[in-house]
Amino acid sequence: MRPLRFSINVTLDGCIDHRAGAPDEQTHRHAAETLERADSLLLGREMYELMEFWRDPPADLPDWMRPFAATMDRAHKYLVSSTREPDGWNTEALPGDPVDAVRALKQQPGAGLYVGGLTLARTLAAADLLDEVELVVHPRVAGHGPYLFEGLAAPLDLDLVDVTRFDSGIRLEQYKVIHPT
Repeated sequence: MRPLRFSINVTLDGCIDHRAGAPDEQTHRHAAETLERADSLLLGREMYELMEFWRDPPADLPDWMRPFAATMDRAHKYLVSSTREPDGWNTEALPGDPVDAVRALKQQPGAGLYVGGLTLARTLAAADLLDEVELVVHPRVAGHGPYLFEGLAAPLDLDLVDVTRFDSGIRLEQYKVIHPT
């Protein structure tokens, strides 16, 4: 069974607004490496549309962002949406109930799956389908939301397995999900 991984940028007060962090070369390199480890990306509509920036990045994009853009461009993606259909970009729709569809994908052989987007990750966490959670913690207090896993009905227990500190002060915290027995 291949693992389902979730990685997200978060501030010290739990804000996951993508504009609240301060990405740098190390975090972008790490994000590209994370995506490279996935057989497929599972993206809800909002995250898919946010990530479409990388589909045709501007010519003045800094050189250190280009490897992430290339990785995102070539990654196989599943779009989980009832309101939008894929239109190329190595993307196919994930039909039916997302929980059942992801459960079936996890049963297939491979290196692993990666989920992007909080709404989809929250749904999959509630169904006990997440296996790993990676927090890219920015040393900043945003003072606003949206907040990490806000509205999750039951606690998500995690086991801290690794911490990496980047030169900028950003911390990479890697957790295994403790599945209920």
